[in-house]
Amino acid sequence: MTARKDRLKKLVKVQEQLKALHETRHAGFLAAAVRAEAEAKELIEHFDTDRSLAGLFPALYHRRITDALGRQQQNLDSARQEAALIATATARTNMVERAYKEVRRRDERERSDRERLDLIMQKRASDG
Repeated sequence: MTARKDRLKKLVKVQEQLKALHETRHAGFLAAAVRAEAEAKELIEHFDTDRSLAGLFPALYHRRITDALGRQQQNLDSARQEAALIATATARTNMVERAYKEVRRRDERERSDRERLDLIMQKRASDG
């Protein structure tokens, strides 16, 4: 293999790992947003029950609900940023893969040409 081909092959692997990292982070942010939303809903539902301490500590409940909704929004924003990074990583991965495949095809073509040339030279040597 040529040095360029080896480097491109390694770069493809690195780009795929980077893309996987962003996909994992994206999923984590979405999961955290869902958890924060569920927490806020639970607090809101609990706020309206008769046995709730919300009547005694309404400010505390409101702050916890606000915090949960804020975490949800922050995680959704982070998930959107990761989605953009996934798109960038995908584009880079595709670009590097195309370059790697082109170099690989060229190397295979050159190897095939050398083999044919060797066969021609051997045939001439045996005919001569």
